[in-house]
Amino acid sequence: MNFSMMHPADQIVMIMNRIYRYGLTTTSGGNLSIMDDNGIMWISPSGIDKGNLRREDIMRVFPDGTYEGIHTPSVEYPFHQAIYKARPDLKAILHAHPPTLVAFSVARKFPNTLLVPHARLICGELAYAEYALPGSKKLGENISAQFAKGYNTVMLENHGVVIGSPENLFKAFMVFETLDFCARLEINARTIGLNPRPLTKAELERFQLKTHPVMEEYEPVYSSEELGMRRDMCRLIKRAYENELFTSSQGTFSCRVSDDTFLITPYDMDRTYLEPEDLVQIKAGKREKGKIPSRSMHLHEEIYRQHPEINAVIVAHPHNIMAFAVTDQEFDARLIPESYIQLRNVKKYPFGSTFMEAEEMAARLTVDNPVAIIENDCVITTGKSLINAFDRLEVMEYSAKSVIMTHTLGDIVHITDEEVDEIEVAFGLK
Repeated sequence: MNFSMMHPADQIVMIMNRIYRYGLTTTSGGNLSIMDDNGIMWISPSGIDKGNLRREDIMRVFPDGTYEGIHTPSVEYPFHQAIYKARPDLKAILHAHPPTLVAFSVARKFPNTLLVPHARLICGELAYAEYALPGSKKLGENISAQFAKGYNTVMLENHGVVIGSPENLFKAFMVFETLDFCARLEINARTIGLNPRPLTKAELERFQLKTHPVMEEYEPVYSSEELGMRRDMCRLIKRAYENELFTSSQGTFSCRVSDDTFLITPYDMDRTYLEPEDLVQIKAGKREKGKIPSRSMHLHEEIYRQHPEINAVIVAHPHNIMAFAVTDQEFDARLIPESYIQLRNVKKYPFGSTFMEAEEMAARLTVDNPVAIIENDCVITTGKSLINAFDRLEVMEYSAKSVIMTHTLGDIVHITDEEVDEIEVAFGLK
């Protein structure tokens, strides 16, 4: 999908519906705007259901302050005007108050964007704006003053967050979604009783050295079997996003087509709108012409090379299981029979294992150890089929969520060793 080719009103409707659908704003909360090349600000309306927004609801505010449309502009449009005046380079502004970021704004703290490597790169430096009455001139002055200093992401005391993008509204949404992810991750980590461990400067520098492997290109041939795989992969990728297992910019699926060929998600494309033709075919170390695969491609390639029994691999960053990736807390799958059957003995490996030690990491993933947690990075699930790997990802995330909830109730009582032996015999795991 070429977001830049969409009309500003359609962009606002799409992103607002997405924010509302994923529980990141309320019916009346939040506002979005786009500044077009003619100096006209397109902005969401005041008092209109954010869960059912239409393109004709979007208002236009002209440079002289007059406006046009069937409603009135958002009550917050004065601070949008103030920000655009302070930062003429900005093309879009997003304001919302999801529960996690409200929690941080009430506590007057910043979400830690150093818990996973991509977050700081996406979100940049953060600032705070002092509290003022919504819709007031003072609020606009407080927020625009921080943007004037060069910040693009500004937390509001007892309010929420405002994000500006010099590119487009989707890039602002990507920052917003990533910041909310960091907030959820930190809250989950603290709920299990531990302070999360941030990445060091050296670790971030190591991550930034991660590059796309140099690969020859080729003209692919698609079998009917592969076309079916592409369709199924896209359906599950979209489901992964809807179930909060992926973010728009992070998460990788791959599926084996034959002994030397597999499909993998592309680099830097919104997971929500992936289509079968966007997936990248990898064959004998070469890539499908004109497409760039995920940067974790080498890890997937190594897993398939070393394990003929594995036919699907998923790398993801769900915020519940990632709480165990950013703390010293071990994850024990002996919660219910299903979690142990699917996950077995879940092991944790050091940061950098996926991109600095891909061959060694691939060797650790076996039938008996089909999943892994990588510190401050991701989780990996493998399977004999795509649905098998996806099921394991869901079971892993749901089990982690159960553990986090249990921490608010009391001590965790795991299935005993004797009961595990019984499960292994009954389900042929030995």
